[in-house]
Amino acid sequence: MNSRSEPAPTGPDAPARPPLVRELLLVAGLFLVYKFGRQLATGHTTEAFRNARHVWDWERVLRLPDEGTVQSLLLHGDALVHGANTYYAAVHFPATLAFLVWLYLRRPAHYVWARRVLAAVTGAALLLHLLFPLAPPRMLGGTGLIDTARVFGPSVYGPPRTDSLSNQFAAMPSLHFGWALMLAIGLIVATRSRWRWLWLLHPLATLLVIVGTANHYWLDVIVATVLLGLALALLRPPHRHAPGPRSAPPRRRPEIRRRSTAARPEPVGAGR
Repeated sequence: MNSRSEPAPTGPDAPARPPLVRELLLVAGLFLVYKFGRQLATGHTTEAFRNARHVWDWERVLRLPDEGTVQSLLLHGDALVHGANTYYAAVHFPATLAFLVWLYLRRPAHYVWARRVLAAVTGAALLLHLLFPLAPPRMLGGTGLIDTARVFGPSVYGPPRTDSLSNQFAAMPSLHFGWALMLAIGLIVATRSRWRWLWLLHPLATLLVIVGTANHYWLDVIVATVLLGLALALLRPPHRHAPGPRSAPPRRRPEIRRRSTAARPEPVGAGR
């Protein structure tokens, strides 16, 4: 997130940076709600597998691509699938945190906007997790998919029956993808570099990873995109104040210059 060519706004018109302690508490609360709030949806194993079968059938009716097609690409090499599992396990939280920290330091107004959007999407997602528990495709038998994290590593999940740190039946929507897409959109909106559109590679890589590792369905991604779109429609980004061209110093009008010249005292002895 290099801003060397895009200095942060300064001066009296620069937006005020929110208090650091308050923001640390808010962001920590957002992460804790994401991490532990999903525990409320545990204990719905039968319903989660029934919903998973429905989602799989809906995708076939809608003629969406088979998740197995993406997974087969990853399984061409151990290094590739291991890299995808590592991306899933290690990039999600650090990338989002780095995104918020950079915005807080360099674009305070955009930081407040992005934090509100992420909070809205996360809250809506947790509500859906409660209303529609869903087993991920790696748990669904008869699909031909495998749990790549368990087979090749690394894995962030333990056995579902003994995993007390996460709710594995909260596949829809995919906050992995929703947060990644918001990161890209936030940086595209907040910066002016001609290369800023390359940030879209992050949600694209996240999409391939979460589907290829059988952690999410295509519909999980679609629902996350819809939720983010609604949040962005309700929470508008701040206007970007691009620095205007430097104004040239005002020129003195010719008649004023002539009048000033005429008013000067004539030197003694001039014209002799």
